[in-house]
Amino acid sequence: MCDSGSQLGSMGSLTMKSQLQITVISAKLKENKKNWFGPSPYVEVTVDGQSKKTEKCNNTNSPKWKQPLTVIVTPMSKLHFRVWSHQTLKSDVLLGTAALDIYETLKSNNMKLEKVVVTLQLVGDKEPTETIGDLSVCLDGLQLESEVVTNGEATCSESASQNDDGSRPKEETSWEQRVDQHGRVYYVDHIEKRTTWDRPEPLPPGWERRVDNMGRIYYVDHFTRTTTWQRPTLESVRNYEQWQLQRSQLQGAMQQFNQRFIYGNQDLFATTQNKEFDPLGPLPPGWEKRTDGNGRVYFVNHNTRITQWEDPRSQGQLNEKPLPEGWEMRFTVDGIPYFVDHNRRTTTYIDPRTGKSALDNGPQIAYVRDFKAKFQYFRFWCQQLAMPQHIKITVTRKTLFEDSFQQIMSFSPQDLRRRLWVIFPGEEGLDYGGVAREWFFLLSHEVLNPMYCLFEYAGKDNYCLQINPASYINPDHLKYFRFIGRFIAMALFHGKFIDTGFSLPFYKRILNKPVGLKDLESIDPEFYNSLIWVKENNIEECGLEMYFSVDKEILGEIKSHDLKPNGGNILVTEENKEEYIRMVAEWRLSRGVEEQTQAFFEGFNEILPQQYLQYFDAKELEVLLCGMQEIDLNDWQRHTIYRHYTRTSKQIMWFWQFVKEIDNEKRMRLLQFVTGTCRLPVGGFADLMGSNGPQKFCIEKVGKENWLPRSHTCFNRLDLPPYKSYEQLKEKLLFAIEETEGFGQE
Repeated sequence: MCDSGSQLGSMGSLTMKSQLQITVISAKLKENKKNWFGPSPYVEVTVDGQSKKTEKCNNTNSPKWKQPLTVIVTPMSKLHFRVWSHQTLKSDVLLGTAALDIYETLKSNNMKLEKVVVTLQLVGDKEPTETIGDLSVCLDGLQLESEVVTNGEATCSESASQNDDGSRPKEETSWEQRVDQHGRVYYVDHIEKRTTWDRPEPLPPGWERRVDNMGRIYYVDHFTRTTTWQRPTLESVRNYEQWQLQRSQLQGAMQQFNQRFIYGNQDLFATTQNKEFDPLGPLPPGWEKRTDGNGRVYFVNHNTRITQWEDPRSQGQLNEKPLPEGWEMRFTVDGIPYFVDHNRRTTTYIDPRTGKSALDNGPQIAYVRDFKAKFQYFRFWCQQLAMPQHIKITVTRKTLFEDSFQQIMSFSPQDLRRRLWVIFPGEEGLDYGGVAREWFFLLSHEVLNPMYCLFEYAGKDNYCLQINPASYINPDHLKYFRFIGRFIAMALFHGKFIDTGFSLPFYKRILNKPVGLKDLESIDPEFYNSLIWVKENNIEECGLEMYFSVDKEILGEIKSHDLKPNGGNILVTEENKEEYIRMVAEWRLSRGVEEQTQAFFEGFNEILPQQYLQYFDAKELEVLLCGMQEIDLNDWQRHTIYRHYTRTSKQIMWFWQFVKEIDNEKRMRLLQFVTGTCRLPVGGFADLMGSNGPQKFCIEKVGKENWLPRSHTCFNRLDLPPYKSYEQLKEKLLFAIEETEGFGQE
């Protein structure tokens, strides 16, 4: 008989899960005269429910892979090898199979596998006795203690490690069943030193319990190569598998989503680790920045012995008036203040509040649209608003929308400025940003889903979103819009991205900027073209009878809307048609969603006041909220078409030279200039959509050399005049894409 110690030790060794690296080296297959070109073989390795495959080798009977595959095995596992031949138009053909017993291989190699090369005979699928070739593999990374696992002990432990019904236990455990004084059964874990009324479940397959050097117990998932402090259960593993299934359905979008970034974000992250980082530069003489007990920043003026919440570098001292909307105070390298007017895109030393100059006859400072600087200022102000500590948001994947709605609306706006700690029950882990990033991705799919009737697509083939005027069918729609306003502001405040973006006119509304006829083209090109026709033609000569009234259809019901009081009786003439065009464009861009928009901004301003975004334009705000992707220039060139140009035209060669020279942020501006958005489909430039369906990026030869480039966002088309030199093309393109209001667009 074996003593209990040897039984326990040998059983643990034989059931211990370990990584094994299998290097599939090569194979030699019998020639088949029916197959002239030879097979295209690859190898599939299966063990304990796992399956790994090599790459295929084309048209050869002597394939060489030398490809390593890693699997999780026990010493009692058996490896199964299948050699397949890849078929292009039919299902793959099984050429031969082989099996390998790991324990027998261990015994013949002193209980360790260190780069052991094994040659296996491949037998046919239909004729198991027929040898069709051989397969060479190398095994590495598995070892058993020879003094514990001897032939006799292995046999003894194998019999001892069986249950009464002959099956093997799923997990070696330290649990003990006891009965208390009232006759109730409870269970004791002697390792973790805890008790429970519930019968402990064995660990799910592929999991292992380990102890670190500090005596703490953690669990290893050998399938995903991850660890957790939380003991896994079959339920938690099931939840995780369900999440994987959901994620696989969004795999392409998620992969692209995780590759988004903001220009300068990494530099900013590195600098924010240094507490001395401050984009506004040093404080004026005699000033000091301090933090109170609640983490709020305030400023001390030692000259006058007063304190204030406002930063003296941005808004001046307490007794000074705030800067006008759209203005910003900055300092030169010598500490001299100057003022930036983002409305008119100018700079001056004259204080717009007092009319006095900070420096007489100072050097001129050119206005530069610096997105990186704007972004750093914005992140700095968000840090000033941020509250200490964190809040926990617990949501389930099945009821993500309702859970998120209930929790976000239950918190105060100040709490939502704390660091977010997102928890998915059954997927316990530490959220250092990754879980919150996924939460923003998934929730943006939910809250902006047109199926909820809160938002709708801007056009038939325009997947940008705008508020749905029919949202009133949901009696709580205004509460939801307030929630969505909070959610979008939280994404901006915490520097997270959403997956689905809005139309450019909606971004303008967030920035409190006026919208007009030009903004209509990107969301409804047909309606825009009809208004342009009215603008350019004499409607009285054409006999058109139009009135200051429009019809709108909501949920199948057509209603008439007057653009002005008694508009249904006011005829549109050549004299008042400009007013009509302006009013009908404004109506089309708002279209009866005033209440929803107001509710959205109520929630938005609770988290992030809109004036914090006043320095950005609509295209920059889209990048801030949706992020940028690293543009693949080869993919861009490969899926671009030309009209009246060819790939070898000098203007086209100059254009691609220009694209290669500029940074990714300007490439994104160029993409926005031509397509109307910074977001690419999952399939890249090959899947670009226009107003009439799929529409590739197009460059057309239009105009004279002194013209600026024009764009047609509904057709993804760039009108590029035949410039005479590269310098001229570069100058014109830079001027066009830097114009924040779409200069030169048609």
